[in-house]
Amino acid sequence: MLPDPPPRPRYGPYVAIAVIVAAVAAAFGWTAGWLAPGRLTPARMTDAIEATSTTPYPGFRRAHAKGLCVSGQFEGTPAGAALSRAGVFGPGSVPVTGRMSIGGGSPYGLDAQARVRSMALVLRDGEGGEWRMAMNSFPFFGVPSAEAFYEQTRASAPDPATGKPDPERMRAFVARYPAAQRFAAWAKTAPWSDSFASTQYYGIHAFRFVDDGGDERVVRWTMRPQASFVEMSAAQREAAEGDYLQDELRERLARGPVRWDMVATLAAAGDDTSDPSTPWREDREQVVVGTVVLTGAQDQATGACRDLNFDPTMVPDGVALSDDPILAARAAVYAQSFDRRQREVAHGADVSGAVPVEAAR
Repeated sequence: MLPDPPPRPRYGPYVAIAVIVAAVAAAFGWTAGWLAPGRLTPARMTDAIEATSTTPYPGFRRAHAKGLCVSGQFEGTPAGAALSRAGVFGPGSVPVTGRMSIGGGSPYGLDAQARVRSMALVLRDGEGGEWRMAMNSFPFFGVPSAEAFYEQTRASAPDPATGKPDPERMRAFVARYPAAQRFAAWAKTAPWSDSFASTQYYGIHAFRFVDDGGDERVVRWTMRPQASFVEMSAAQREAAEGDYLQDELRERLARGPVRWDMVATLAAAGDDTSDPSTPWREDREQVVVGTVVLTGAQDQATGACRDLNFDPTMVPDGVALSDDPILAARAAVYAQSFDRRQREVAHGADVSGAVPVEAAR
């Protein structure tokens, strides 16, 4: 039986930033498997991610343990087909399997208290092509390299004596990295939306779209919600039920489909394609290449998303990876984490996610 869900966090400002960074660590559990064996490996990076949680939850994802399976379709646009020969941009629509989640390693996380929200998708065309995406609600990554990310993850781990991250250690880390300072500023000032459906999700990394003639354009994409943005106040977040975001999305879907436009931002000369912590200028050309249409939701314990590895380096013909080394490093750690939880499930781990009776009292 899983332990009781943890109480709501009530830390000071720097510890709060540490918790947010830990959520980002969960969201981006990446490192370079090709680094020197004595320095950093997928197993060591996964171990570091696990250490950011005071309680282990066997069988659940190390990152974004709490989530909801979703399903629907993707409708490409002619503008998308002009940029990429990927089958998902062709006429008609293709099926979508996905997962909406919050940051953190606990399946009992409080939805409305989670600063980071995520959308993960698998798009399958009719010709065997498959495209996996993993996107988050922050517009840029908090560190410029895999080494810095590992350092960030270690700094976010709770102190054994207190069970909380050490604010001094986090202050020191943030002081060393301008990207971490930008992320901390975003975390403290960006408004919180009131729904998964009204949240914008960012692909963060650069990719290459390849058209029918073999010409390439470097892009970053976002999923821009068609639902109107409504800000959720701190008081509303505090008063919300633990499963608020999941329940609210189910209610929306009961009334009709929920949509996001997939918007590709085209790189221009001088844009950094290798560093996801460096934002591109806001005046770059943007193209709506398709629309994600969600029509249903299922519990993750039994839904089609449960056993999917949303490795965003799995792309179809017509999409290629960029020179971003963090993106290139993700696959090894995703596979490491996936293998661990699959072994735990095979050995009887309970992944129902149901709160134990004594915890619900």
